[in-house]
Amino acid sequence: MPLGPIALLGSGETSLAGGRIFESLASQIDAPLRVAILETPAGFELNASQVAGRVADYLKTRLSNYKPVIDVIPARKKGTPLSPDQAEILAPLLRANLIFMGPGSPTYAIRQLQNTLAWELIRARHRLGAALVFASAATIAVGAWGVPVYEIYKVGQDVHAVPGLDLFASFGQPLSFVPHWNNTDGGADVDTSRCFLGMERFTEWCTQLPENHTTLGLDEHTGVIFDFDRRECRVSGVSSVTLLRACNPQIHPSGAAFSFDELGIGGPPRDDIRPDAWEAATSLPPSPEPPPDTPDPGVVLLAEQREAARKAKDWPRADALRQQILSAGWVVTDTPEGPKLSRA
Repeated sequence: MPLGPIALLGSGETSLAGGRIFESLASQIDAPLRVAILETPAGFELNASQVAGRVADYLKTRLSNYKPVIDVIPARKKGTPLSPDQAEILAPLLRANLIFMGPGSPTYAIRQLQNTLAWELIRARHRLGAALVFASAATIAVGAWGVPVYEIYKVGQDVHAVPGLDLFASFGQPLSFVPHWNNTDGGADVDTSRCFLGMERFTEWCTQLPENHTTLGLDEHTGVIFDFDRRECRVSGVSSVTLLRACNPQIHPSGAAFSFDELGIGGPPRDDIRPDAWEAATSLPPSPEPPPDTPDPGVVLLAEQREAARKAKDWPRADALRQQILSAGWVVTDTPEGPKLSRA
């Protein structure tokens, strides 16, 4: 089976530019379109479900012609009931043919996904043809080396690079990615380009990377799609992407395409996926899709967690879980016999 495409966005997953990338990928996927959205990069935030839920709501509207089934996966933190190693909540990944991760903290996403079942399943699904889409923090996290944005820009730590999830190492070429490349939030007073580091600190970060390393800088509201059939990258959006080797920039504007050879991406990926994840991803029976009125296990788990929150009178959490269930395409109704789930 051919490898799925990989799309990376500099920002704006719910913008016009981001929507065009999602629609371009959806048009290449055989029905039914099943989308999985991971909460992990924002899993430390109290409103993690709302961060992912906003993307789910957007995709329901933007991709409505494809009648998507959208699951929000609350894989938030290792060692908890919502762990990225919890097979039950990861079940929607096994059938997803479009997987998305986006805003949050890149270093948190790296810590929580490194060596987990969730990350291995994402890689396995890509090998089986699923499209992967990463935006903002997740774009940084999947690189070989990450920019610890908050730690440097907000906390004041010294400039340093952190090992990332290294998605492209399997293809013989570690690549790193820097979104918000052309950011101008600082105005005329503060240089916030290069993902809020500014030119001076980014240059320091760049010099800490190994020799012959390749970095892609992605302008805001701009993305790049890796097409493994054609072995080329296509730039989409309002601006450009910048390829740096030894920090020597080469700019590719929107609408341009460049070869995998320019990135050093070799042939087929190595056979390096964890055996248990590969078995789970490939052992699904060729049975029909679940009946339309049967919720996925992840949605059932959310309803159970909401019921527990209600019993504990944790109303904010119960409301947040209700919204998350709604974002997954289901309505929860409280009855004397317990919560009931029905299609939204």
